Amino acid sequence: MELPALFFILFAAVVAVNSLKQGECEVCIKTLDKFSATLSDDVRKDPKKIEEQFKKFCKGLKNKEHRFCYYLGGLEESATGILGEMSKPLSWSMPSDKICQKLKKKDNQICELHYDVEIDLKTVDLKKLKVRDLKKILNDWGEECEGCIEKSEYLKRIEALKSKHTEL
Repeated sequence: MELPALFFILFAAVVAVNSLKQGECEVCIKTLDKFSATLSDDVRKDPKKIEEQFKKFCKGLKNKEHRFCYYLGGLEESATGILGEMSKPLSWSMPSDKICQKLKKKDNQICELHYDVEIDLKTVDLKKLKVRDLKKILNDWGEECEGCIEKSEYLKRIEALKSKHTEL
């Protein structure tokens, strides 16, 4: 085998090992795509302005995206900060999946974030769900169940609010 062909095969193997797998870093990629779409052209070229805008962007996020911002250092309560690892490549117009791949090397937790499976309220039998899932439904709606202890109380609360939060 010729040396250039051997080099190409070795390079292809290294790229395959280092690239993201399907579904990996989904929160990172989607959040960066969403954030990137909010940037104007003048901000997009300046890493410091990108970092400022990212901190503002993070304030309105919840759940997994909020956790992603925490890991990157986009929140006031973040313990560490690796915003530069995101802002510089973004200013170079690097794709989100490649940025997330780089971020994964700095903090593996970033790619361990996954979106929860959505519960289809049109087809699901609420009585078969766990209390944890019922609480999640209420939390996603921004609602609470004051004084609820029993599963039946959570079910009543969801049924009472269902028409307000769904298109059934």
